Amino acid sequence: MTLRFDKLGVVIAVIVTYAAFVAPFATFRANRIVPGQARSILEALPPTLGALLLAIVIAGGIVALLRTSLILRLVASMIALVALAILIGTAGGFLTPAGNTFARVAPASGFWLLIFAFTLLLADVLTRLNLSPWARVGVLIVAALAIGALLVSGNWNSLSILKEYASRADSFWAEGSKHVTLALGSLAAAVVAGVPLGILCHRVEPLRAGVLNVLNIIQTIPSIALFGLLIAPLGWVAAHVPGAAAAGIRGIGTAPAFVALFLYSLLPVVANTVVGLAGVPRAANDAARGMGMTDRQRLFDVEFPLAFPVILTGIRIVLVQNIGLATIAALIGGGGFGVFVFQGIGQTAMDLVLLGAVPTVALAFAAAIILDAIIEMTSTARRADPA
Repeated sequence: MTLRFDKLGVVIAVIVTYAAFVAPFATFRANRIVPGQARSILEALPPTLGALLLAIVIAGGIVALLRTSLILRLVASMIALVALAILIGTAGGFLTPAGNTFARVAPASGFWLLIFAFTLLLADVLTRLNLSPWARVGVLIVAALAIGALLVSGNWNSLSILKEYASRADSFWAEGSKHVTLALGSLAAAVVAGVPLGILCHRVEPLRAGVLNVLNIIQTIPSIALFGLLIAPLGWVAAHVPGAAAAGIRGIGTAPAFVALFLYSLLPVVANTVVGLAGVPRAANDAARGMGMTDRQRLFDVEFPLAFPVILTGIRIVLVQNIGLATIAALIGGGGFGVFVFQGIGQTAMDLVLLGAVPTVALAFAAAIILDAIIEMTSTARRADPA
């Protein structure tokens, strides 16, 4: 019998082989700053558990390599991911000397490569299964609950990133609240301003090119440079406009970060509004006119509902973009998870960097999945009910 290999599976199998046998699984450090000592899977875990994890990842790599059934690939990827998530916590407890509060154990490149490989396999399976939007959101919720259960159980408490969190728990949630407020607040402001501006650009064609070109220029300015450019004008406003400083407007802090994110958000919202309205079938407009609808009625009852999935796509782009860009706001005192990222870089403490980076990536990933599902449901509803 001739063995048939899966193209993506070959890549996954190569990654798994390198991560399991060459790359370190965990890193042990005597304290949070000194260089770490690499530990392989067999060195980072008790012998039985180390051999078990090796067997699981090797079996998962073989399942990925061969053209196996989707169900088998789904089961293999989930078992591997669950085993990795649980046993990295076990490695933290195994490598940390009893009573030592200074030692740090962190996941190393091998662990992250294995997580990437089996997440890639799982994503490929879910894509091939063509899950409904609600099912994809359900998978996200189950994954979030599983991670939450591991956090609550204390299985990861011996890992360095959780030790960094334990000493900064209050500030973590405070900065997280600022991060979400910046991302969602600037998005809301961009939608309130950008959708009407997009409608205006669609209706008044001579205005369209000028507005989109200006927003395009803003989009090309590097984020740090834009934050810096806003410091002087907002500082002047705070000093000369009565009540501005009391309202929180100043040269550094949340205000310039909010304004910068708002400006970055305008182009996707305005452009997608224009594209969505331009894509409304002429027949739908002609039918609406024939029914005696006014311009306002056509806009809100016919054009806008048909263009809404495209507009929502722009909003999805903005939200994911803003969650990432809000990290840079910490450089000008805007707060957010970027505070931990830049503190960690300054202190050469990579676990502190991860404390800010991991929740940022998780938020962006979750936002993308949820909004993709909403866009698909909206598009399906419009196709099912064109009226």
